Amino acid sequence: MSGTGGGAARGARIRVLIADDHPVVRQGLRTYLGIQDDIEVVGEAADGVEAVSMAERLEPDIVLMDLKMPGAGGLSALTELRARGVASRVLVLTSVTERGHVLPAVQAGAAGYLYKDVDPGALVQAIRAVHDGHVLFAPDAAEAVLGADPAGGDGRHDDRGLAALTDREREVLVQIARGRSNREIARVLAVSEKTVKTHVSNLLMKLGVQDRTQAALHAVRHGLVAD
Repeated sequence: MSGTGGGAARGARIRVLIADDHPVVRQGLRTYLGIQDDIEVVGEAADGVEAVSMAERLEPDIVLMDLKMPGAGGLSALTELRARGVASRVLVLTSVTERGHVLPAVQAGAAGYLYKDVDPGALVQAIRAVHDGHVLFAPDAAEAVLGADPAGGDGRHDDRGLAALTDREREVLVQIARGRSNREIARVLAVSEKTVKTHVSNLLMKLGVQDRTQAALHAVRHGLVAD
């Protein structure tokens, strides 16, 4: 089926680099993504080293990153992309279902985490959402990041953290989940950037999370952000 519009502005296309060691996977992704009106596949990488090199050279908007690849895998590539200041947003697309892989990927800079059994249409929507600055995780992956599985604790801590937020902190949290920077949030809420930084620090502490990505996942998981 063909694309039905999406997150990219009219005339602009979301430039995607596919990093996966299986040629059949790369070809399938290229074929499907290639028929979307707003997506352009700009390259294919077979391992982490090649993914980093191509991302630096091609400057894609999105890197679709497998985790398990020969030599340097996806996690190493994520770490290297961040170290080199590559601006591309990384959407992990993996068959690895162990939850222990999720948090390291997020900490290394992944903006999304999906499994290869994802519906093709949902993958396209995920690419658009991540391109627009959102974070998007498969439910199991989100649970892993938030530490909300039954073995991890009482699971009600999240609600207590949200309840502790002031109205302004909640507004800032919603803006974080929409992918906005501190400067953009300051403009939207008509406050200083310094004030926003203070709110961000406070809400991270109250929610018991380490960074903006985890805070955004919190907001999405608790329904604070509408699609």
